[in-house]
Amino acid sequence: MDLSNWNLESELNVFESKLAAIDSHESWQALKLAYLGKKQGKITELLMSMRDVPKAQKPLIGKELNRLKKAVETQLGEHACAQASNKNLAPKIDLTLPGIKPAIGSLHPLTITRHRLINFFARLGYDVGEGPEIETAYYNFEALNTPESHPARDEADTFYIDEQRLLRTQTSGVQIRYMECHEPPFRMIAPGKVFRRDDDVTHSPMFHQLEGLVVGHDITFGHLKGTLQAFAQHLFGPQTKIRLRPSFFPFTEPSAELDVTCPFCETGCRVCKQTRWIEILGCGMVDPHVFEGVGYDPEKVSGFAFGMGIERIAMLSLGIPDIRLFYQNDRRFLDQFKSE
Repeated sequence: MDLSNWNLESELNVFESKLAAIDSHESWQALKLAYLGKKQGKITELLMSMRDVPKAQKPLIGKELNRLKKAVETQLGEHACAQASNKNLAPKIDLTLPGIKPAIGSLHPLTITRHRLINFFARLGYDVGEGPEIETAYYNFEALNTPESHPARDEADTFYIDEQRLLRTQTSGVQIRYMECHEPPFRMIAPGKVFRRDDDVTHSPMFHQLEGLVVGHDITFGHLKGTLQAFAQHLFGPQTKIRLRPSFFPFTEPSAELDVTCPFCETGCRVCKQTRWIEILGCGMVDPHVFEGVGYDPEKVSGFAFGMGIERIAMLSLGIPDIRLFYQNDRRFLDQFKSE
């Protein structure tokens, strides 16, 4: 395009006459495209023609072209605002059509299960304790009656940062920290992330635990059994029965594992391996050595502790077959647990 005889005023007059003739939103869009289109717009063509303008004239003509561009943009905008109420110029919208429901997220099934567990124990008067995920060997092992020679401290099972720091393998360290700052009697739970070197359909390197601790005067194994019976019936229904099998944990004595009657069958199934019982947590009476380590007198106080994997509880209560589904962020999986 030859710009030697180009004139700003005449170009503006042509544009304004076309703008005045607009009678619909479509014609306004067409005029905007004709002048401001990035590929074939009139102003784009003029700017590209600047390369053929003599060097001495480029500053003046370039200034005029910029004035034209700003004038076109301004007048198009003002015209659109002035005619916004004109039904002929407004975009065609059918207000009778149903709206499109936006996609809304929801709580993760692990969060739902965590809240359900915390709410149950909160109603029983339990406090919620928290602690660091990067823990010291003392709080993670030694204060819990786990000496250096114990296999649980092996590097094959634990993510060590250095000789004294690690990613906690259990939330039991929170119980020790809580006892150091509180005098009995009390009830507390410690939910949180834990880390272990394990990865298969039922284990993950990072998972969630909830541990509980009750300390006071004359706390007995009967109190532990009653608490767990109420918990199991809350989780799986009033028909649920429990049994306690002897076990071993370094920080409780005596120790036990809690089994519940299978919530999926009455005569045996694949989930319970035809036994009609499913193990859900470990528990026991707090070892006197643990009390001595935090300055409690085991002759005056007693207590019980329990711990469970939140993933395991979620898998059983929600019927989820593979722990890895929790961490794949698949909307088809997560949408199944969305509450309406």
